[in-house]
Amino acid sequence: MNNDIRKTLEQLKKGEISVDDAMLALKKKPFEDIGYAKVDLHRGIRQGASEVIYGAGKTAEQMNGIISVMLEDGVKTILITRLSEEDAEEIQKSYELDYRKDAGIGIVGDMPEPDGLGNIVVATGGTSDIPVAEEAAMTAEALGNSVIRIYDVGVAGIHRLFAHLDEIMSASVIIAIAGMEGALASVIGGFADCPVIAVPTSVGYGASFGGLSALLSMLNSCSSGTSVVNIDNGFGAGYLASMINHMR
Repeated sequence: MNNDIRKTLEQLKKGEISVDDAMLALKKKPFEDIGYAKVDLHRGIRQGASEVIYGAGKTAEQMNGIISVMLEDGVKTILITRLSEEDAEEIQKSYELDYRKDAGIGIVGDMPEPDGLGNIVVATGGTSDIPVAEEAAMTAEALGNSVIRIYDVGVAGIHRLFAHLDEIMSASVIIAIAGMEGALASVIGGFADCPVIAVPTSVGYGASFGGLSALLSMLNSCSSGTSVVNIDNGFGAGYLASMINHMR
């Protein structure tokens, strides 16, 4: 959306469009009230990315209504997170939806071409962390980023991580996802010269306390430049990584 605004302003500056045409292009309602939702139509102007639909707790009918408003407003890529398979099947009756079951992600519209500064690396400690990782990766890709996936490289077999040092050291942003004791983020942070976003997952045995142990470990990381998002919050990590990767 910000790119569309910049393009309009550049056209105005070059005299390719009139002031009235530019005003018409920019003059949109800030939100659309459809009763059960107030769809934020200026989210892209303020933050550079359109509103994301959080699927959990919404009916397929409600999501269809929100999708309809966003499409009418010209949104080209609509991201739906925490989307169940059942609701995805209902939405697919009305819209062309690309549903990724492992990530709980649905996408309406075309995926954008990557236009970030570099690559976002998404790394997991184990295979069990992949659902959260895919939520992060798909979010980042839907926001226009090139993503490199490095899965199952946890500290129990640290030599597996060393095989990917080139990707880690050349990344613009790294998302490190791990459950258990959550040590992966600290290890990666010690190699990387870019921001590291740590995502604790609820993977682990009893004393992991549903991801709390990993969360506390990541918060106490001694690796500088490491930030932490909430337990299982792949979306939050992917979104933040995209913002960092688009800062010029």
